Amino acid sequence: MRVEIWTDIACPWCYVGRARFERGLASFEHRGEVAVVHRSYELNPRATSGAVPIIDAVAAQYGRTRDEQIAREQHAAGMAREMGLDFRIGGRVFGNTFDIHRLVHFAESQGRQSELMDLAFRANFAQERSIYDRETQVALAVEAGLDGTAAQNVLDDPTAFAAAVRADEQMAEELGAGGVPFFVMDRRYGVSGVQSSEAFTQALRQAWDEKAAV
Repeated sequence: MRVEIWTDIACPWCYVGRARFERGLASFEHRGEVAVVHRSYELNPRATSGAVPIIDAVAAQYGRTRDEQIAREQHAAGMAREMGLDFRIGGRVFGNTFDIHRLVHFAESQGRQSELMDLAFRANFAQERSIYDRETQVALAVEAGLDGTAAQNVLDDPTAFAAAVRADEQMAEELGAGGVPFFVMDRRYGVSGVQSSEAFTQALRQAWDEKAAV
């Protein structure tokens, strides 16, 4: 069975949701027969390349006060910590994630997609490193086991893996994704949002049983 997961590296609910899914998958009896593919989704495709403080940017985008946005950050941080994930508040920045998505597709072509996703999420939420500057992007690629020069070449070519990112986003729209995280199992069963690990295990079982019944 194949599970496709649409996420954005800048999305705190994706950070938590991905961890909960992985825990749910670990409890699934057929986990060794499940292939996980990460798909691109930009929450803010019109964001500029220059990074700005996340709390102020997101508060302005959704018409919230700064205190309201801090409260949402604290809620997300609590959920993350329940999963054993570090989550810092206050120093993260906001920017355009298109390039990091392109790099994730490059990592997929090299068999290192999951490794880069783990590092990018951790850099953004646990370490408050900017995932939007070239130096950090290349460093993360190297940490994930990719060739640094090849990663730099991908980032320097705006067309490299751009079509793959756009194809993922078009696919999400066709499947009715209203946001992320969004999980699709064998293109026949969808789960949206931050579900419990138990709910993910149950969804995997249901999708598996439906597949077996066909």
